[in-house]
Amino acid sequence: MPQGQPVAVPEDGLTTRQRRNRPLLIVHTGAMKGKSTAAFGLALRGWNQGWSIAVFQFVKSAKWTVGEENALTTLGRVHEETGQGGPVSWYKMGAGWSWSRTQGTEADHAAQAAEGWAEIKRRLAAAEHDLYVLDEFTYPMKWGWVDVDDVVATLAERPGRQHVVITGRDADPRLVDAADLVTEMTKIKHPMDAGQKGQRGIEW
Repeated sequence: MPQGQPVAVPEDGLTTRQRRNRPLLIVHTGAMKGKSTAAFGLALRGWNQGWSIAVFQFVKSAKWTVGEENALTTLGRVHEETGQGGPVSWYKMGAGWSWSRTQGTEADHAAQAAEGWAEIKRRLAAAEHDLYVLDEFTYPMKWGWVDVDDVVATLAERPGRQHVVITGRDADPRLVDAADLVTEMTKIKHPMDAGQKGQRGIEW
């Protein structure tokens, strides 16, 4: 896409403006870090446009407070107080969720994931937000907690102009096929390769 110009223009009957303003399904996948960071960058851009932003985190523990959460929820308060930007909603799917998945049973986690997806479906049907960040949502699909075909069908049928970005490793091929924009984060080098642990301001 040199200089921001499309390589080809489809014969779909849409005007340039209509095609430019289509709602997008975006997937950030791959083994390297940066998937969520890129999604939150989109959220910042959307906030600046006055969009309603909704973030649903599916794996990180509710006990963790990440830098992006503090920044975006602060911007949500700025909107409430000044009218600048847009509203921000942030949700974590259950206090026991973490990478180790040690708190609660498998059935508990599956039920929480299903509950979270049901809430997202309700909001999509009501067109409540302009941008949804479904952070690490590939994992509930991979683990069988959420039905991939239901996700793909729901997102394909969502009304209005609602953008959705999904992050996480091992994105299902069906989700990749349905997406409008897919980025795969590929590792070239990482400080952990040299024994360095994550650090403040970089990893959180």
